[in-house]
Amino acid sequence: MRVLFVCNNAFARGNGLSASVRVTMQGLKAHGVDARLMAVRNPDPEGPQPDFPLKHFKFPIFEPLIYTNGFAFACADKKVIREAVAWADVIHFEEAMPLQIVVRKIAVEMGKARTGTFHLFPHNVAANLALPKRNPLNGPLVRWWRRDVFDHCSHVQCPTGEVERYLRDHRFKAELRVISNGISLPEEPVVAEPKQPGDPIEILCVGRLASEKSQDTLLQAMRYSRYADRIHLQFAGNGPKARHYQKVAARLLDEGVLKIPASFGFYSAEELRALARNSYLYIHCAWVEVEGLSCLEATREGIVPVIGEGELIGTSIFALCPESLYPSCDSRALAERIDWWIEHPEERNRMAQRYADAARGYDINDSIVALVKMFQDAIEAAKR
Repeated sequence: MRVLFVCNNAFARGNGLSASVRVTMQGLKAHGVDARLMAVRNPDPEGPQPDFPLKHFKFPIFEPLIYTNGFAFACADKKVIREAVAWADVIHFEEAMPLQIVVRKIAVEMGKARTGTFHLFPHNVAANLALPKRNPLNGPLVRWWRRDVFDHCSHVQCPTGEVERYLRDHRFKAELRVISNGISLPEEPVVAEPKQPGDPIEILCVGRLASEKSQDTLLQAMRYSRYADRIHLQFAGNGPKARHYQKVAARLLDEGVLKIPASFGFYSAEELRALARNSYLYIHCAWVEVEGLSCLEATREGIVPVIGEGELIGTSIFALCPESLYPSCDSRALAERIDWWIEHPEERNRMAQRYADAARGYDINDSIVALVKMFQDAIEAAKR
């Protein structure tokens, strides 16, 4: 089976979509699938390159904004596209951008099977344009994605049930399959290390520093926490809001709300695992999130999460108790949850093991098997 992944940028650091593409393709290859990538060239000449490389399309005026959000658009080179589509049995769309529209037209013309993964809500895009949650762009954008790409697929992968409901509500025609993007798991189950809320109390927040990730909710929660003077906030990620959040954290320190300076950094996968194992709580603040595997990757190490809950947050399915949820963007409610876990260390330690065990239900190997079945079904559908 030959599967062509179509993605604008598969090599952005700190971009969940890019990371998912790379990990999924690696898993498919391990299962005997010939998976190849069409995407913009990797800017690192020493790093891996796409099998079908495309040139970088730079948007006038908006390119700096696009770059700081860890994204890059590819030029739709029809010669390269025709070569790639001719090679493949299945064309798999990772987005619904102008590149995918051109690829879709050529794939339809050649009679190729077509599938997709819904990685982004339109709200993700709008947030990066500094638009509010409810704005006139969301509706037209999802209709454009549906009409020009996803309705031309036989099957669409929905990473969570939240995504499936959203696509059904917006009348997507493709067969929708709930398949987590999945995470890599250690061979042996993790034994969660018991922790007491010492000095400092380590709190970890992983994710791109951007508006829709809403890390400012955690920063402002420190104004309401009874234990703010003992808390060390560790933000792992980069993004367009990095400098702003650093200034907010510095202001909290100057005002005496925090006694320990917050830390900001970008870390390797192994470094993130070590941070999670060393932390008392993990906070996931995003108000719009298709799946949020960074949360699952943290709980895999035996840490209790506190997750924002809302209509566009798939991550909330990972919560195993009410104390692990709070209304998204509500800093007072988040502070209450943080304080509750600090005051209940025995419950925290009991739940840490439950979270580590639950993460094993999202084995990427299971996801790969389900994707292979979806691709096989798409090939059969294309024959009819």
